[in-house]
Order: sequence, then C-alpha cells, then structure tokens
Amino acid sequence: MAQAFVDSKIQPGKVVVFIKPTCPYCRKTQELLSQLPFKQGLLEFVDITATGDTSEIQDYLQQLTGARTVPRVFIGQECIGGCTDLVNMHERGELLTRLKQIGALQ
Repeated sequence: MAQAFVDSKIQPGKVVVFIKPTCPYCRKTQELLSQLPFKQGLLEFVDITATGDTSEIQDYLQQLTGARTVPRVFIGQECIGGCTDLVNMHERGELLTRLKQIGALQ
C-alpha cells in the first residue's frame, strides 16, 4: 500500500513534497515552493499523516531516498532531499533552472 501510494504520486514534470502538517520544516518548504509560478496541478503537497500508513510510508521513503524524514522533495522523479537541500538549491539559483527543465513553471 505505502509503496504504491508513494509511487503513484511521483511523476515526471511534477514537484511532489511528502509532509506532516505539524512539521516546521515542511511549512518552510511549502512557503518557499508556494511563492513560485507553478503550472496548475504540477505542485503537490502530500500529507502522509492523512493516510493511516505514516510509518510504512516513511519506511518506503527511507528505501527510496535514504531518509525517512519529512519533507521529502521530489522534482520530477528525483528526490532532491529535504527543506535545507531545497533552500540551498534555491539560494544557488538551481531550483528555478530545474523546475524550468521539467516544465513545471508558467
């Protein structure tokens, strides 16, 4: 269930962030990404606590990405890491470039 759920969310051309609503790093990630001009439907925040399989989802994220912490940020089908990784990418000017490459921005 957890693997199928996660795999169904990760898609080429889309940014998906697995979050927990109470996590301050998740909120920071949401604030940063929500300021960018994404095309409709190409930015999704997935609350893993809403599924009832939170622990299983985090176990699968560990297998997939090497970490079970949230947020887990996927640009297309590649996990770029968490909040700090996203902020660093943005500060280096790489985030917008990557988002343009996958066609996610307006």
